[in-house]
Amino acid sequence: MVRAAGLTNYLEVARHLGLSPQQQLRDAGLSLSILDNPEQRIPTSAAVTLLENSARASNCQNFGLRMAESRQLSDFGAISLLLTHQATLRDALDTIARYRHLINESLAIYVEEHGKLVIMREEILSDPPVAMRQALELAIGVLFRLCSALLGAHWRPLSVNFTHDAPEDQRVHRRLFGCKLEFGSEFNGIVCLAADLDKPNPLADPAMARHAQRFVETLPGASEQSTLNEVRKAIYLLLPMGRASIEQIALSLGLNVRTLQRRLEDNDVTFSDLINDVRRELVVRYMENPRYTLGQVADLLGYSVASSFTRWFASQFGTSPAAWRKERQGKQER
Repeated sequence: MVRAAGLTNYLEVARHLGLSPQQQLRDAGLSLSILDNPEQRIPTSAAVTLLENSARASNCQNFGLRMAESRQLSDFGAISLLLTHQATLRDALDTIARYRHLINESLAIYVEEHGKLVIMREEILSDPPVAMRQALELAIGVLFRLCSALLGAHWRPLSVNFTHDAPEDQRVHRRLFGCKLEFGSEFNGIVCLAADLDKPNPLADPAMARHAQRFVETLPGASEQSTLNEVRKAIYLLLPMGRASIEQIALSLGLNVRTLQRRLEDNDVTFSDLINDVRRELVVRYMENPRYTLGQVADLLGYSVASSFTRWFASQFGTSPAAWRKERQGKQER
């Protein structure tokens, strides 16, 4: 589920592009009234479908990014004040990671440091899996706006990366991000200098941060997170990096392996089941991007040997990867 606040600015963008927001919402199984209550929870798949359908109906490939352009820290809801008064961007990202289930249960964020560089990876999970170009661009746009709010309007990352292909018109992307754009990348996220994470936030007030922390801790469900959902999100982020072992996933969640296994058993699922489910969801996204060779797809799914990937794919989809891609491309050309 996701807060209805995730659709902030939807009405303005839809109307500006000549759409009927009420009709688009209805087609996605939502009502106009949900936008009056930002804290109302709605299915992630419905929100994602709304954005994709609206982009298609308006012939606007950057619909989600247009929504992100005017996002503010206040749109994060109950944790907004806590974010505003974090001492550094690193602290703010840790806060989002800790309380992301209060914002968006389907949002996955992973901060990866490489010497002087940092990669902020971001993914969105949806059940059932649906196309989500617009939702991903919205999420990355909002993350960029968060960084800018804490580091200053003149801050620019080194690059912004998307796994999908480039739109025909990149003007909105260039206007918002003002940096190098990488489409057909191996990850969705933002690359910046590691030093940016620890720059002091001039707006930070430690007393207000403590007050906001106490308030957030009193919220219903503040300390509750679904282990199953958190494992799935960790797999989404770590699988393309070749690090989705149960040991690495347990470490990322602050658990030991046995505790993680026991919690999965309580949900009648195994770690291999979750790996397989995520692979099925990711493989369709990767296969539909013509920039990825089959070898790259295999690598991103954690297969070092192409034949192993081919066997797995055939067992899941009843055909070879090459045949599946050829058939899918043929349908799109008709």
